[in-house]
Amino acid sequence: MEKALLVTVEFFDKKYKDTWKLDDTNFELKELVRSAGLEVVDLVECFKDKPVAGHFIGKGKAEEISLICKDKGAEVVIFGEDLTSSQQQNLEESIGLKVIDRTQLILDIFARRAHSTEGKVQVELAQLEYLLPRLKGKGIMLSRLGGGIGTRGPGEQKLEMDRRKIRDKISKLKDELKKIHGRREELRRKRHEGDLSIISLVGYTNAGKSTLLNSLTDSDVLSQDRLFSTLDPTARRLVLPNNQKVVFVDTVGFLHKLPHHLIEAFKATLEEVAEADIIIHVLDASSPIVHELSDAVHEVLEELEVRGKTMITVLNKIDKVGDRAVVDRLLKEFDNSIAISALMKENLDELVQRISMILFASLVYVRAVIPQSEGKLLSQIYKEASIISREYKGESVCLEADMPIRLKNLLDKKGFCDKL
Repeated sequence: MEKALLVTVEFFDKKYKDTWKLDDTNFELKELVRSAGLEVVDLVECFKDKPVAGHFIGKGKAEEISLICKDKGAEVVIFGEDLTSSQQQNLEESIGLKVIDRTQLILDIFARRAHSTEGKVQVELAQLEYLLPRLKGKGIMLSRLGGGIGTRGPGEQKLEMDRRKIRDKISKLKDELKKIHGRREELRRKRHEGDLSIISLVGYTNAGKSTLLNSLTDSDVLSQDRLFSTLDPTARRLVLPNNQKVVFVDTVGFLHKLPHHLIEAFKATLEEVAEADIIIHVLDASSPIVHELSDAVHEVLEELEVRGKTMITVLNKIDKVGDRAVVDRLLKEFDNSIAISALMKENLDELVQRISMILFASLVYVRAVIPQSEGKLLSQIYKEASIISREYKGESVCLEADMPIRLKNLLDKKGFCDKL
């Protein structure tokens, strides 16, 4: 296990000052490093007005960190901020060790977690787009690439490609993602035609989305107490108490200052959120920075241009909250919220009921004449619509019903609506 020394920086200049407290930044960085499978030997806090052009934290501080690394036996230095290629190179020369910035750390974790073809394509695209502007001459300090953190994904041979070859590879990966996007569009179209309401689970990484998906749908999606335990998107069906069929779609966990490369690379996956009928925002109610985590999720939703969607805020992990008054306070502070424990399956019935009520409120009144030969369609209507009246006339069924808008659209498409 590689030994890592962590470096976090608090800037006083408003232009660079983070909205998070330094303690919270420290905690998240430690969790990211733990997820990457490294051992933290020490954490150094730096305080600056603004980044220093050459060494980010200044040459003197870099040399001080070099001494600490020797004393602690560190093998890699990980910064909680993003570095330019020149800053990274200067820091490595002064410290004498491999230096990894925040984006590179996150990309490394993603490379570990990606198992599907889609996930691997998305991660490799993000890695190459991160790498491209950092190439200088024959490459970025390839001599230090011998395994460990920051070397997964494209690998040493691919890193030796010149800019043109990397651009060609990026172009091919983007073409692959376009094909993936097309397949996702087809899946979404089939869901719409089948009148399946889409419920998207979003939340900060490790908020418990996968655990909630498992508990609601009796699935076995990987869920662990670490950041980004699951990366590939997962969809599971559920039949609500009113017989309406829904699909829950789990998405990649969000993060504070989620690297733009990742948002761009994962847009095909994250578009599931934009297509959802309901968004379930899963929050870790036991976290001392629950509001900051919520803000980080909403920032990503804004970047994805997801607006005006019905959202239920799920305050998860209440089994870890010792004081019930804290839960009651959070329920007042977050709109349309519900407190649950996905792990203990507490209050899940109330969540399902809330979803059912929202979907029922979106039902529309329909009058239609449907041929009895449309047995599959009629069966779907009887299962998922609220029948007001039904009358058989010859070879057709005359119906009045309240039904989901997509089912009404399907009847419109077949020309069965408003013929009474």
